[in-house]
Amino acid sequence: MTGYPILVGFDHSPSATAALRWAQDEAARRKAPVRLVYVFEWGGDANPVPGIAAWPDPAVRQEATAAVRRAAVEASTARPDVPLTMSVVDGPVVPTLRRFSQRAGLLVVGHRGLGGFTGMLAGSVAVDVATHAHCPVVVVRGSAPPHQPVVVGVDDAPGTEQTLGFAFEQAAARQVDLVAVRAWRPPPVPARSWCQQSPAEYPPRTDPAAALDLLVAAEQAMADQVLRSWREKYPHLPVHLQLVPHNPAQALVEASATAQLVVVGARGRGGFQGLRLGSVARQLVHHARCPIAVVRDLTEPVAQAEPIAPAERAGPSPGADDEP
Repeated sequence: MTGYPILVGFDHSPSATAALRWAQDEAARRKAPVRLVYVFEWGGDANPVPGIAAWPDPAVRQEATAAVRRAAVEASTARPDVPLTMSVVDGPVVPTLRRFSQRAGLLVVGHRGLGGFTGMLAGSVAVDVATHAHCPVVVVRGSAPPHQPVVVGVDDAPGTEQTLGFAFEQAAARQVDLVAVRAWRPPPVPARSWCQQSPAEYPPRTDPAAALDLLVAAEQAMADQVLRSWREKYPHLPVHLQLVPHNPAQALVEASATAQLVVVGARGRGGFQGLRLGSVARQLVHHARCPIAVVRDLTEPVAQAEPIAPAERAGPSPGADDEP
């Protein structure tokens, strides 16, 4: 969505602050604005801003809004090259962010909000927006050294082209290598027996190692075919294909330890109609050691965009509340 802002779901937690910084860096590369959205979910158990009394006192909301505005001003002052606006709205967090994502090029959230606790892998908001947003979602977690490569999971699932396009664009913009990980599971039976069960595709052989080599060659050919058009579009981008005989989620979690971003599709080959977030994407949201981008198939139907609240530009002198 060229020309659309990068949307940041913000709740004043350290994780959300890291997400805002990540979004500003990404916006600078895209030359796009950032829109910070703070959602008041009345009736929640967690206070929206630490140190402020419980709901629903109107004065609490004013104080919390002022605190969010200060955070926006600080972020804007730190990165004056990135236009930043903010909106403060009431409502349930996930449906509200989903509505705002209809007019966003990217939605960025922290992996754990104020409702989280030590040892929690990922908050429900991070999982739910990755499941339901209308645009790609980045869940910021772990560290992201700028010299590390971008990693993308490669399969032949619906939406693969969008996932690869996002990954190639990210690697090119960051001027780093792209590592394409193709995870596959070896047959559950010995290679010789498996080979003899599929004579049409894999002629019987007496050497199990040779049969396994044939399977690896087939996986290599599939991955090369999927990557071919994108390699041609980005001829100067170093692309490294890794064939990993492993569980796809575990392979990508391990790859995230030496990556600055891992990109996956929202739904993999094992998905079915109506499943909004595949198991691989879900595992990465919980366990990745660097930011994770979940890219949805853009051919999926999206409801007509609904009106959203006006934004307030962040600057050195905060103005009046932006609510109607």
